[in-house]
Amino acid sequence: MKKDYDVVQPDAAMENDVRSLVRLSIAEDLRDAVDWTTVCLIDPERRGGCQVVPRKPGICAGLATLPWIIDEFDADLRCDIHFKDGDSFEPMQPLASIEGNVRDLLTAERTILNVMCRLCGIATLTRTYADAIAGTKARLYDTRKTTPGWRLIEKYSVRCGGGNNHRTGLYDGFLIKDNHLALAGDGDKPMSASDAAMRALKWRGSQVDRLTAPSMVEIEVDSLDQFRDVLPVGPDIILLDNFSLSSLSQAVAIRDQAQSPVELEASGNVKIDTIAAIAATGVDRISSGALTHQATSLDLGFDWYDATAS
Repeated sequence: MKKDYDVVQPDAAMENDVRSLVRLSIAEDLRDAVDWTTVCLIDPERRGGCQVVPRKPGICAGLATLPWIIDEFDADLRCDIHFKDGDSFEPMQPLASIEGNVRDLLTAERTILNVMCRLCGIATLTRTYADAIAGTKARLYDTRKTTPGWRLIEKYSVRCGGGNNHRTGLYDGFLIKDNHLALAGDGDKPMSASDAAMRALKWRGSQVDRLTAPSMVEIEVDSLDQFRDVLPVGPDIILLDNFSLSSLSQAVAIRDQAQSPVELEASGNVKIDTIAAIAATGVDRISSGALTHQATSLDLGFDWYDATAS
């Protein structure tokens, strides 16, 4: 059975994050002043329109945030969205149209583009990775290697690109790593992976009445010996950290021979030129921080048009 963490989607929490980011962006741009260039040169009554237009092909992400962004500027602007998040687009296809006071449009332009370029870039890179493992059993996951303050919208963008969400924060799942084992041990001897997994499973079972009880127990291992030690304990997921292709295949064979329901997740050295071979080993999941921390902003721009009749 597929084992997954909560899915990130547009909701009140994401809206709160976006609005906070936009308020910070406005403070960075305006401080306690105004957009002096625009105020100096642009008639305060002038109206106009612009389209958010890509210069390269890609995948939409962030269109759901546009109304929140515009609303934070408390501006005389109206937005029409022409695509859905997750849609593919070609160069020069308008993703959205925004009309209203030209001064407001110019002041909001960079904030809108910064968000949209970043999120579309993540979705587009994710789609490239997802396409590379299409037809295999492996599912693609993000990580917590996100920009501070941007986690929800970056993880949402991964979903728009065809990826899946790993745990959103430390609060919603166990992920036992080597540092936990080292620091939970006795003196210089680290805690064993099996002992740590058993403790986490027992602790989770004792917290069933708590709304915030973590739903998943996952543990990282870095060798086949460590994998063999923890597999019989039955955590939900075992993360195979920086395993060679041969070791990944062996781990899958051991798990299958034991008829264990544990899912196997490959992580480490996951690149666009290695992910297909990793998926071919038979792992259930592949997680990669590259989806967010290696994504480059997609080139989008404002193309202006006359909206005086609006």
